[in-house]
Amino acid sequence: MSLDTFMTSENIILDGKAFIYAEQMPIPEWPCVVSERPQPTLTVKDDDLFLVTDTLGNITGCSLGDNNPSMGLFCSDTRFINRLELQIEGRSPVLLSSTADKGFSLSVLCTNPKINEGLKPDTVGIRREIVLNGALFEELEISNYSTSSASFELSISFESDFADLFEVRGYGRNQRGRLLRLVENPPEENTTNGDGSSASQNQKSSEAEEDKTLTMAYQGLDGLIMESRIHFQHRQPDYFKGYTAVWQFELASHETQKLGYRINLLTNNKSSSIVSSPVTLVQARSAELMEEQHWGQHITKIRSDKGTFDRVIERAEQDMYLLRQSFGKYKTVSAGVPWFSALFGRDSLITASQTLMLNPQIAKETLKLLAQYQGKVDDEWREEEPGKILHELRWGELARTQEIPHTPYYGTVDATPLWIMLYCEYYAWTHDGETLEQLWPNALAAMDWIDRNMKITGYLSYFRKSKGGLVNQGWKDSGDCVVDRKGELANGSITLCEVQAYVYAAKLRLAEIAKMKKRLDLADCWQEEARKLKQNFNKDFWIEDQDFCALALDGEGKQVDSITSNPGHCLHLGLFSPEKAYSVAERLRAPDMFNGWGIRTLSSLSPAYNPMGYHVGSVWPHDNALIAMGLRSLGLVDQALEIFEGLFDMTSQQAYQRPPELFCGYERNGENAPVQYPVACTPQAWATGSIFQLLHMIVNLVPDAPNNCLRIIDPTLPESINRLSLQNLKVGGTILDLEFERSGNTTACRVAKKRGNLRVVIEA
Repeated sequence: MSLDTFMTSENIILDGKAFIYAEQMPIPEWPCVVSERPQPTLTVKDDDLFLVTDTLGNITGCSLGDNNPSMGLFCSDTRFINRLELQIEGRSPVLLSSTADKGFSLSVLCTNPKINEGLKPDTVGIRREIVLNGALFEELEISNYSTSSASFELSISFESDFADLFEVRGYGRNQRGRLLRLVENPPEENTTNGDGSSASQNQKSSEAEEDKTLTMAYQGLDGLIMESRIHFQHRQPDYFKGYTAVWQFELASHETQKLGYRINLLTNNKSSSIVSSPVTLVQARSAELMEEQHWGQHITKIRSDKGTFDRVIERAEQDMYLLRQSFGKYKTVSAGVPWFSALFGRDSLITASQTLMLNPQIAKETLKLLAQYQGKVDDEWREEEPGKILHELRWGELARTQEIPHTPYYGTVDATPLWIMLYCEYYAWTHDGETLEQLWPNALAAMDWIDRNMKITGYLSYFRKSKGGLVNQGWKDSGDCVVDRKGELANGSITLCEVQAYVYAAKLRLAEIAKMKKRLDLADCWQEEARKLKQNFNKDFWIEDQDFCALALDGEGKQVDSITSNPGHCLHLGLFSPEKAYSVAERLRAPDMFNGWGIRTLSSLSPAYNPMGYHVGSVWPHDNALIAMGLRSLGLVDQALEIFEGLFDMTSQQAYQRPPELFCGYERNGENAPVQYPVACTPQAWATGSIFQLLHMIVNLVPDAPNNCLRIIDPTLPESINRLSLQNLKVGGTILDLEFERSGNTTACRVAKKRGNLRVVIEA
């Protein structure tokens, strides 16, 4: 059968089948089981493919604007499947257990409800396994546990709306592409109507041994044709009704039968996923396990003497593996599932910095990938400028048709200095001179962009230029987060405090690289600019009556004088004078900021405070990890450990011991659990990375691979653990095993193994 795609005057031929345009999504031939409220979900991911289901493994007819918009099978910012629903006799099975513990697969055990006198409840056992590996694979084992034979009907309903991820998130469109619907049913004897529904429900194929295929398709406004092709395996469906596959079972006592299918996602007849898919679920599972094992062999293994603590670390190791995503020839971490499974500048850079101790290869590929997309021209729609590092790259229909500017979009003020910071950090960890030389022109271009944008005010600021862009372009990028002490929104261009700290660190660190390269002119210039920036910052940003640092300066240069977590990012970068740094550190730990689990994004005393607000009262793990690093750098070890303990306690209470993107800012009282933010991404990159940054903070490693040295300064384990080991730690060309042991208030460190000639200096 030819796989060519072509059009005739009346229809489109896909995979040898005729399709016609459908004006809208058809009413399902098989009724959906509808939920009136959001349900718990299971999430699995493989590279650029991710799946979100309910706890039964079903996607129950998601449509735009419903209660579970995130459910579906997604690839390249497109929802290829918005319904995947298993039913028994037209009813939902009863859940017994389910898990997505492995990350790339989920398993479900369920049974039948009471259907009729002939099929008592809890008679049929249904075991589901779904694996992602370039495609979606599912196998089901159907068992009859009664003492007599059982007859029943099992069905799986499929639908594809091919919605762009931005549509799923609520972006309104005036026009969409057109769904394509079958003229003919998949190969079988029964006739079909034009919408693909069966003309005779009970008529079965006379060729049951032939593999059947369902194809759902859509032609976007850009002309691209996307398909979801479902290939059935093991036992073939007995018949189809529309896009519902139906099996009639007659199982003897304790008999088990297996059925399955594979969903391939295609764009213009080529795989939409960058991963090549195998044929069977067994092959898919094996491929995933082998890749995960390979990943595990090349990372630093961190373990303690406490099982609860280790489970958090092991989950973080696995999630960092899952979040890696291919972008051309490079692979870096996507920001988070479900909304941000894409390349981001800020998120990827911060995560790569957090995980240098785990695997510096993440940083290397992140730097090279973002350098590849570094701004080259002035483009107001995309907010691109020469030397600027991107904010977000998308591949969906809205991006392809220029309805959104994410091709890529450059509306971020901090990604460029963060890129320079990571460039220098990576070299300190690896002494990778080849990468340093290769990316030196990119570093110069990035610094040139910073300098051009600082010419007028002496600070790095942002102001939205694109009508499709973000109003706020720092890490707190929601529209309501830059507020003053009265809770009123700031206007004009915004100069964020932490961004100036990033610029300060970028100039000082790149000056050291310039010295090494004998560019003393650049080194002296950047050091002097950093000195002036520090001097002006401590004067312009300091709120005298609050003895604290302003969140920002507004378009008129006035202080945006609310009490926020942002100044905490400045602590470990040295921008504050010493007395101001200690004042900020003390204020961040006051009850209106520290809620017992972590530090809030905005003081609870602010009129704009909302514990459920995305950036105006919630708690973010990555925000707190950066603050903890700052407290540690000031010698406030106990205060840093308090944040460490709060975040690890919070994480240990989450599903799968996985830190969420954020959680609500409600106060910790006694034994109450942390309050979940309803639509937080999980897994999420810099939340996962915060685990490693906090571990880095307690052992306090200071790498200097160019000078063949690793300093370990006053390592301090928290009271919750007595021993910690780091195995396979890479610094330059040396691989180390380190062991830390706490005795009272003292933590000892020893080098258990060393392969290389690195000098390890342990300082109390």
